[in-house]
Amino acid sequence: MRHTSTLNRFFKLHSYGIVLVLCCLFTNAQAFESDWLPQNLQIHGFLSQGFIHTSDNNFFGKTDDSISTDFRELGINASYRILPELQIAMQVVWRDAGKTDDSNVRIDYGVASYTLYSSELSLLTLRGGRVPTPLGLYNDTRDVASTRPNILLPQSIYFDVNRNLALSADGGYIYGEHRTDYGDFSLNFGVVVPRMDDPDFKNTLVGSDPGKMEGDISWVLRTGYEWENGLAKLAITYADFNGDYKPSAGAFFQAGSWRFNPLIFSAQYNAEKWSLTGEYALRRAQLRNFGAIPDTEFTGQSFYVQGTYRLTSSLEALVRYDELIWDMDDRKGLKIAQAAPGIANHSRFAQDWTFGLRYEILPALNFSAEYHRINGTGWLSNLENPQGTTQHWDMYTIMMSYDF
Repeated sequence: MRHTSTLNRFFKLHSYGIVLVLCCLFTNAQAFESDWLPQNLQIHGFLSQGFIHTSDNNFFGKTDDSISTDFRELGINASYRILPELQIAMQVVWRDAGKTDDSNVRIDYGVASYTLYSSELSLLTLRGGRVPTPLGLYNDTRDVASTRPNILLPQSIYFDVNRNLALSADGGYIYGEHRTDYGDFSLNFGVVVPRMDDPDFKNTLVGSDPGKMEGDISWVLRTGYEWENGLAKLAITYADFNGDYKPSAGAFFQAGSWRFNPLIFSAQYNAEKWSLTGEYALRRAQLRNFGAIPDTEFTGQSFYVQGTYRLTSSLEALVRYDELIWDMDDRKGLKIAQAAPGIANHSRFAQDWTFGLRYEILPALNFSAEYHRINGTGWLSNLENPQGTTQHWDMYTIMMSYDF
């Protein structure tokens, strides 16, 4: 607790302090490449600080007519090849994202990978531990800001308020790939237990009821195809995530279970200066045996279309349209608002136009800016908006990010 408190104080600096830290890290980046490190050991890390303002509603802190700095990440990762066939890797992260992430230090992933078979054309690997979850195109690497197309990923598919639940899970995977004259094919299948350390997830289902969420046996499958070394990419992801609610003494809700089944279709084309990406998802959700919540099942829909263009060697622009619908049988949320007057209909959908710029100040130091024009609040956190939300709103974000 003492070390966590120290980290919290350190990263709650003002903007000038953050810039100073970034510059110091850049100056000393070569320290991580010193000769004293074993040849088979690699150490890397990242640091990012975001600033968010919204015209209405709150996202990652008090942003409504204010500016929040509660969007920062620090990560250190290392990998070590013990044997030619065996590699281990781990990443430790400290993250703050308003009330949706509690600023604790945690292990994002800790993986042991063993190669069963390897040739010029094929690869077969076993992975076990806390493994990044292969969802869509971006989830495997979403933890590092520089791997994202800009500051925020499309929220209709990559929910940042439940980032830890989606990012990785404890279990094992079998991964295979095969290269042919017609393109490269891959398959990733895992049996896992989801992480339940996102405060907003429990709050969405049972509010402040005493008790805890626990993951149950789940599985994930992603198949992929790449043509011409990533010129074109296709992927299909399907997952069966399961979990339970364990109430404590005095709880209002009964012991219940939830099930979530996303089916994601992904496509991307990468030209020399521009890239076009689109993903479409169907999301089936089930709630059972909560008592006060009737057993329910519904299917949601998500999709986005995104284009990026490199204006210069250092400056890239982004345009994206992103849409979320929680229930395809109640696309505007009118039915649930009528049945439960405390729920706003616009909390059941979101339509987001995003315009962004990223400038590469140095090879490892980036400055990014985004503007969002949003209709609906389907991906906002109830924890950060207990007094209700406004349907039409604007969001402005900037971020400094550094990799080493």
